[in-house]
Amino acid sequence: MRLTVVGCSGSYPGPDSPSSCYLVEAEHDDRVWRIVLDLGNGALGALHRYADPLTIDAVLLSHLHADHCIDLTSYYVLRKYHPTGARPPIPVYGPDGTPGRLARAYDLPKSPGMTEEFTFHFYPPEPFAIGPFTITTAEVSHPVEAYTMRIEADGRTLTYSGDTGTCPALVTSARDADLFLCEASFMHGRGNPPDLHLTGVEAGQMATAAHARRLVLTHVPPWHDSQEMLAEAASSYDGPLELAVAGKTYEV
Repeated sequence: MRLTVVGCSGSYPGPDSPSSCYLVEAEHDDRVWRIVLDLGNGALGALHRYADPLTIDAVLLSHLHADHCIDLTSYYVLRKYHPTGARPPIPVYGPDGTPGRLARAYDLPKSPGMTEEFTFHFYPPEPFAIGPFTITTAEVSHPVEAYTMRIEADGRTLTYSGDTGTCPALVTSARDADLFLCEASFMHGRGNPPDLHLTGVEAGQMATAAHARRLVLTHVPPWHDSQEMLAEAASSYDGPLELAVAGKTYEV
């Protein structure tokens, strides 16, 4: 399984990266399967560097804040009006309300909205499969309905936190993960609001509690010093640790 960081800037696109977007690939049945985790501001353009967007098999949205979903409006245009013809719909998984949210974002009538370009699914309570990927989701602590994703393929595990505060569901999702891609948006000791985002210290604590084998910090907003965030996480996690960087690829 291969993870490519398409965008990792927290809350809005930064000078060096689009907002949240991660490409996950694995070989199965003599071809490469590709899923995209989140498609935030500016991410679709950057995705072209790493894969043909028309070869994506599914999109999984952690939640419906713009920095995680809004470039699906552009992806809708690409799939509907591509000069080689409209493409058949692909699955889009997300929280309750995803079809209406995206229709409103592009000023479309609720029906059909984007249902001719995407087949919308809400996250089931049990694991589900897309090609070689087995995906388990759990709701996490955020002001809107939001999910962490545990993705397994070829005996390896990748966990993506999405946006979340500290919560038991996140630890369960990251249990023994080979790579834990975890948000870190707040600095420790700043009087941060609860149940919104993690500090670097908290990201490290979640990884330690989960016995995650590797921690990659993501979603650091441009207004923070990412090296300070890394140092925070290092104070509470003693395993392999680094910052997500747009364009970097990891073999999981």
